[in-house]
Amino acid sequence: METAERFRAAVEKRDLAAMEDLFTEDVRLYSPVKFTPFEGRPMVLGLFGVLLRVFEDFRYVGRFEGAAETSADGTQAPAEVLLFRATVDGREIHGIDLLHFDGAGRIKEFTVMVRPHSAVQALGQAVLAGLVADGLA
Repeated sequence: METAERFRAAVEKRDLAAMEDLFTEDVRLYSPVKFTPFEGRPMVLGLFGVLLRVFEDFRYVGRFEGAAETSADGTQAPAEVLLFRATVDGREIHGIDLLHFDGAGRIKEFTVMVRPHSAVQALGQAVLAGLVADGLA
């Protein structure tokens, strides 16, 4: 099973432990609610722990494969886009997860984009509360 499929299965099962070996040690996650990326496997896994609690009705609804330039160093890397739908605080979210992979197939960069703006605000508030509760912010 390729990394994106394993990641998708872990998210859908809400299995944080299954995600751990899918990320590089220096993974960077670009969030729609924070200007600077979340950096490093421990921080990214901590964030996913919060997200798995915050998202309601989370489901992936599509997938695209290809290659894209990374944000960190501008190199082309194998990439996959996973489209999702979810609810946060009663607001429906439409979003994408853009995953970039290293040479070993692990996720080295992860970008999340969501809409609409009201859902981004609700997500930001819920994630911040979760990060504070978990001692990560």
